[in-house]
Amino acid sequence: MKKNLIIFITMIGLAGLLSSCERDDTKVIMLDSPTVPTIKSMPNLSLQRAQGNDTLTFTGTPVDPGFHASAIYFLEACVNGNAFADAVTVWSGTQDTLIKISVMDVNTALLKKFTADQTSSADFRIRSVLVVDAGTGALGTSTNPLTYSSPITTVSIKPYGLPRLDLMDSGIAQKIESVLGDGNYVGYVKLDATKSFTLKNPDANITYGGSAGVLAVNGASITPDANGWYKLTANTNTLTYILAPYNIGLIGSSTPNGWSAPDSKMNYNPQSGLWEITLNLTVGAVKFRMNDSWNDGINLGIGDADHPENTIDNLWNNGSSKDIPIATAGNYTVKLKIGTSTYSCSFTKNP
Repeated sequence: MKKNLIIFITMIGLAGLLSSCERDDTKVIMLDSPTVPTIKSMPNLSLQRAQGNDTLTFTGTPVDPGFHASAIYFLEACVNGNAFADAVTVWSGTQDTLIKISVMDVNTALLKKFTADQTSSADFRIRSVLVVDAGTGALGTSTNPLTYSSPITTVSIKPYGLPRLDLMDSGIAQKIESVLGDGNYVGYVKLDATKSFTLKNPDANITYGGSAGVLAVNGASITPDANGWYKLTANTNTLTYILAPYNIGLIGSSTPNGWSAPDSKMNYNPQSGLWEITLNLTVGAVKFRMNDSWNDGINLGIGDADHPENTIDNLWNNGSSKDIPIATAGNYTVKLKIGTSTYSCSFTKNP
């Protein structure tokens, strides 16, 4: 009996030791000097409008912190020597091994910082943001990010200028552009319901007007239904246009109107390509949406425990997304990037 008891206790001890070893194997150990991402190759960035639909490929290597972690990568560019103090995001996504982006999208991004049809020297880098968990405030969260950047790669670039249609008599200087130069124009415009407008091609000296989605040379002025931002598309080949409300706003317990409409409306900055607003926020939470509605295609928040990759650097456009917390009251400048497939935002507390 005593012998059996000794054997039983020995087996328990071995099981505990094995269990302890197994737990040690799953510990997250971060390298003292994580391996930063790198840019391995760059495409030719003397861009041509006729190649706007072609695909450019940037190649890189991923960040390695010594453990498996989700990462969001940002391909950024700035004027040579500017130390990325005023960088433009060319691309963002969840890997940097093969970054594939169309010529027109690269060109649109570069035009925010560089002069069209002119050769400039630009610095590029890949910046990685590691995501360890969501919403806890611990190291690796949006409030305490782990960020690593590649060495700088300097190249010559030459973005092409875009054909445009100027909005005449809209009250402010604004335009829509054709990224391919093929007669298809698009842009975000801010309109006043009391100010009807026409569209002028300054290169050909042709003016378009219209109504009910149909354009006409020297046609009647177009009148918007209400004040606000619109996405305006026009095709001078088929003589058609679409004028769709596109009002991006902040809603939530931190905003002046709480969770009720009207939302705090943002303005589009064509130079940065960002939606921006400066306002007072209280302690609470916010989300982004379009046209004071949860059902118009924009419903942006952060992820939950099952979606830790969805932080403010990679917002989740989904009805299940969580509110973005505001921990400190104050006056904030809020910026939102609406990409082709990714969304990101920043909250800067003003003095």
